[in-house]
Amino acid sequence: METKTDIIDNNQVMISPVGNIDFSNSQQLKDELLELFEQDYKKVVIDFSEVESIDSSGLGKLLLFHKRLKEKDGTLIIRNVKSDYIKNMFEMIHLNKVIEIED
Repeated sequence: METKTDIIDNNQVMISPVGNIDFSNSQQLKDELLELFEQDYKKVVIDFSEVESIDSSGLGKLLLFHKRLKEKDGTLIIRNVKSDYIKNMFEMIHLNKVIEIED
């Protein structure tokens, strides 16, 4: 999985994964998110416009990161979900009630 990181300002950063987020690469995503966490960004946006699918391991990493960020008064936002499969999965597990999801 390839990712691109854009620093928006001192408090906000956007990470854009490409492809599938699954067991084989979800740890890589977690490591990249934790690196941003340690750099003290308070708002982390994950751009899902080029993510085709996500499995339970990827969802688990997102939820754990959300929890750690929230403990530090931070915010995680998922933006630009294009895949109907991912949209349906997020709705089915009520992820939108836990993590802010923007169109």
